[in-house]
Amino acid sequence: MQRNPFVFVVGCPRSGTTLLQRMLDNHPGLAVANDTHFIPRALGTGAMAEDPLLSDDLVQAAVGYRRFPRLGISKDTAEQIARGARTYGEFVGRLYSEFARMHGKPLGGEKTLDYVRYLPLLHRLFPWAKIVHIIRDGRDVALSTLEWANENKGPGRYELWRTEPLAVCALWWRWQVGAGRAWAREIGQDVYREVIYEDLVAQPERVLRDLADFLGLPFAQEMVEFHVGKVRDEPGLSAKEAWLPTMSGLRDWRKKFSANDLELFDALAGDLLTDLGYDLGSGGISPETTDKATRYRRWWDAEQARRKLSRAYGRDASPDRSFT
Repeated sequence: MQRNPFVFVVGCPRSGTTLLQRMLDNHPGLAVANDTHFIPRALGTGAMAEDPLLSDDLVQAAVGYRRFPRLGISKDTAEQIARGARTYGEFVGRLYSEFARMHGKPLGGEKTLDYVRYLPLLHRLFPWAKIVHIIRDGRDVALSTLEWANENKGPGRYELWRTEPLAVCALWWRWQVGAGRAWAREIGQDVYREVIYEDLVAQPERVLRDLADFLGLPFAQEMVEFHVGKVRDEPGLSAKEAWLPTMSGLRDWRKKFSANDLELFDALAGDLLTDLGYDLGSGGISPETTDKATRYRRWWDAEQARRKLSRAYGRDASPDRSFT
């Protein structure tokens, strides 16, 4: 039996998550919300072994989260939905059923990027929900991130960004993608599927047919034609803003990165690139770059441990702005 939330689309930012969300959302039977983030935020930082009983505090934490309005459900409606739910997971499921109903569809899901780091939680709450993890070559992700991030957004918050932004991009991509894949190794492939971005843009119909089969949905050509009637031609718009159809070659790290850049990226994230089947970009890694990468990885691991401890004790978990 199909239940809501039906699917979660996750992945490292700048990996094509919005493209995939728009494709799936254009299926006549599935509505996919965009970046609401509220599910784990309402629960806070405490450990949770099972679906908690619903309380008024949990309801208010969910509907009061700043991105909850992206679901398109009013606070009053959400509170009415909560009256018939026993647990938090049941409440959230009913929210997505209402979201789907509002769009004239039976199934509702969510695309939120950083849910890639919350997959164990999502699976405990919604063991039936499918997880679709879109993965893109980390070097092209880095090219996009270097244009998008700043000191108040994404990995640009880290002090190391000021001197080694590419190193931060490599570590950030490895962390995000690695989190999703580590969980998948524990849970198996029944509810988890990886989509390679480069395959999606090169052969969208083939990939979407395979994905529809995984989801248990009939293939719909509307997914491939997600852009029809929505393309905008104002000057200066990005491909995302212009609702352009899929196209390969929007970015190409081979043309943009220097030999030193490629060597550093391989030193920091080459293991994951290789696991995913991507070719390495450098011809080898010098002892100097190896030493530098070792220092950066140690710093990154220490920083993530610090942030985890800070969240556990309710303290400020913003990134450490120092690096030595």
